[in-house]
Amino acid sequence: MKISARNQLKGTIRSIGYGEVNVEVTLEVAEGVNMAAILTKKACEDLKLEVGKEAYAIVKATHVMLGVE
Repeated sequence: MKISARNQLKGTIRSIGYGEVNVEVTLEVAEGVNMAAILTKKACEDLKLEVGKEAYAIVKATHVMLGVE
């Protein structure tokens, strides 16, 4: 599969948290560096995601926002 997004981070699935409709998948992209994605349960099933499996975090955005307190 080829995609146009340039920000592709390969990692390992560390956790999958199931809600009533959605799933939060946490991907470790570097030692101690995690990214989380929210997707539907159906998408999680279709992708056959499970803890320990490799996956890619693909970021496609025109802006990145930062905030501080």
